[in-house]
Amino acid sequence: MKLITLGVNHETAPVEIRETVSFTPEQTKLALQELKSRALVNECIILSTCNRTEIYCTAKKSETSEQIQQWLHDFFQIQNNRLSPYLYRHHDMDAVKHIMRVASGLNSLVLGEPQIFGQIKDAYNLAHKNDSIHQNMDTLFQHIFKTVKQVRTDTAIGTSPVSVAFSAVSLAKQFFGDLSEKTAILLGAGETIELVARHLREANLGKLIIANRTFDRAHRLAESLSGYAIQLDELDKHLHEADIIIGSTASPYPILKRDQVKQALKRRKNRPMFMVDIAVPRDIESSIGHLDSVYLYTVDDLQEIIESNKLSRQSAALQAEEIIELQAQNFMAQQDAMARVKPIIRDYREQAEKIKLQALEHALHQIDEGGDPHTVIKLLANQLTNRLLHTPTSQLNHAGIEGNQTLIDAAQQLLICREQTADK
Repeated sequence: MKLITLGVNHETAPVEIRETVSFTPEQTKLALQELKSRALVNECIILSTCNRTEIYCTAKKSETSEQIQQWLHDFFQIQNNRLSPYLYRHHDMDAVKHIMRVASGLNSLVLGEPQIFGQIKDAYNLAHKNDSIHQNMDTLFQHIFKTVKQVRTDTAIGTSPVSVAFSAVSLAKQFFGDLSEKTAILLGAGETIELVARHLREANLGKLIIANRTFDRAHRLAESLSGYAIQLDELDKHLHEADIIIGSTASPYPILKRDQVKQALKRRKNRPMFMVDIAVPRDIESSIGHLDSVYLYTVDDLQEIIESNKLSRQSAALQAEEIIELQAQNFMAQQDAMARVKPIIRDYREQAEKIKLQALEHALHQIDEGGDPHTVIKLLANQLTNRLLHTPTSQLNHAGIEGNQTLIDAAQQLLICREQTADK
């Protein structure tokens, strides 16, 4: 059985190529059915995200990857060989290591990002629901999930924030610790603020207020995150509530002025205010950072943190690669061992079945000839016992004569079943 990985990602293909082979959930279901119905694969999982489309499958031979490549062109009605310059293929050990690297975030646009692991789990579950994976792929992915857990536990690959939004929230958590009783006002309602808002919700923020020039956009975002929306001209009414202020608008001039914050601090009785200005140009007047009880960080401060954390993640990635190399080798060793032992188990069962049928046929014939059933059953039991024990006992005697202690020890482990009794 061959394991095959075939796909494109952000490193090998531009977005206009990636989007041509992007599967919707419904297309994924159809594709899994097609690959099985055409007998191209034995088992299959399809992962499709904004940065990659990958097909993981088992097949009888490695050459199947070329057929899958052609099928991919046909499925999306793409001109022959259009994808070929951008596709990569991995087999067996290399395929295992590739999937482990992807699942651990080592092959992501942002090194160590955790979202891909959830996306792989979703792809695995969808394949399960569509009956497109069985024992081999299931065993592989359980091993992959265990490996990712080890990478996350034993390395710092995902602990250092490397995005502006995540870094801003991480700083707030470092400053306040528990955010469950804190209030945050976010200036703006664009993509960066949405990411900030989601990270704050994940950090169990107490109250979220989104202030934006366009109320409807702020309202939609706030509603999706159980927050409140206000217009920017209402900011003074709520500013004193804010423990955290994070700004990321497209305004050409500062939104938040020094005098506004001074008034808010009076109402807060100088309880500290933590601010992060992500915007360029700035949303928060720089002089606000000189006020007592105000702690203001800019996007430049965050960039220094991000660069430092990138180095930390790169160091962790080296540790993760070592874990993946070891776990991939362990998995392939297990598979090789299973491949060797399965024929032995099959032959041993066939041999036992043959002995059983011969003994049963002889016993039934004796009963048909008028033999006493009790006597025949006892004879059948003795014959089965003697014939099943003949080969192993003969080989053990031979091992004893030759002093083959390895075989003797293995036989004891395989053949002797000792029941453990509870202490009384």
